[in-house]
Amino acid sequence: MSAAARDNDSIATEAAQWLVSLRDDETQGNAAALARTRAAFIAWKAADPRHAEAAQRMEALLERVQGLRGQAGGNARPAQAALNAALSTGQSRRRRAARAGAVLALVLAMAVPAAVALRVWPPAYLMADLRTSAGEWQDHQLADGTRIALRGGSAVNLRYDAARRTLELVQGDILVDVAKDAARPFVVQTAHGLIRALGTRFMVERQPDATVLSMLESTTEVQPAAGGAPLRVHAGERLRFTAAQADAATPLDASTTEGAWRRHQLVVHDQPLPEVLDALARQRPGHLQYDRAALEGIRVSAVLPLDDTGRALQLLVDSFPQLRVRMLTRYFVMVDTAPQP
Repeated sequence: MSAAARDNDSIATEAAQWLVSLRDDETQGNAAALARTRAAFIAWKAADPRHAEAAQRMEALLERVQGLRGQAGGNARPAQAALNAALSTGQSRRRRAARAGAVLALVLAMAVPAAVALRVWPPAYLMADLRTSAGEWQDHQLADGTRIALRGGSAVNLRYDAARRTLELVQGDILVDVAKDAARPFVVQTAHGLIRALGTRFMVERQPDATVLSMLESTTEVQPAAGGAPLRVHAGERLRFTAAQADAATPLDASTTEGAWRRHQLVVHDQPLPEVLDALARQRPGHLQYDRAALEGIRVSAVLPLDDTGRALQLLVDSFPQLRVRMLTRYFVMVDTAPQP
């Protein structure tokens, strides 16, 4: 996708979020909040001609789907109803299908371009074998005795056969305690490569552009997707790799890292702020909006509570006074830097 196409897609996403925010029950029921949201929306449109154009296109489409609203049993806010349904935490196959239907209802009711909805709820996430909603944590014991834990906003697929046990990490974060099986290697696969366990316990985070492996016990072999010699990663090491290459391994305190997972904490050391916000975004419903390029230069070292992302964001603001967090609704939060006087 070209840079221009990515920009247009991002602007369309923001326009959709603004329209959802303006129609949110919480906003509609609070005159002051509604006035603030409207004023912020006007400012957003004025900031860039493309913003105003995207908003105009989406509002025009909304006018053309008023008939669909009339078919929704008199519900004046079918988009918000669909959004609430899509953010539910049920995990059965029946509820999985219902969530996919809710996403479709959101697309129809809001007339949002399909690319926007698919960015929020990718089909691969919706149809994964195991997945968690924002802020939800799950533990599973697999058929071979392997235990995996999933943080919020995570999804995995399982492919076991006579030759190999493969766990595909679609998105999010997992902790794996691998059961021994000499006849069948255990492999974690991401878009960036393969992690082959050698009887071990480890954590894997799938970031937008890379995979991060944190070794808690024993050893793994990492094979980037582009090929090359496998890299051995040992207990007490962290390795970040892309499809093309792997960075040098860095040390970590395995006991502290696993303890933080169990306490639902995020421990970061000298990480770019967008990576921290990526992790927080998976733990809260709705949309956390931020400009990666504008915030890339801010490096974070902190322990943040994943069970209370509002408090985590406040801790970041306390540490970096130049940051600004604006909660337009509970489903739409913007993080940026405050304008300089």
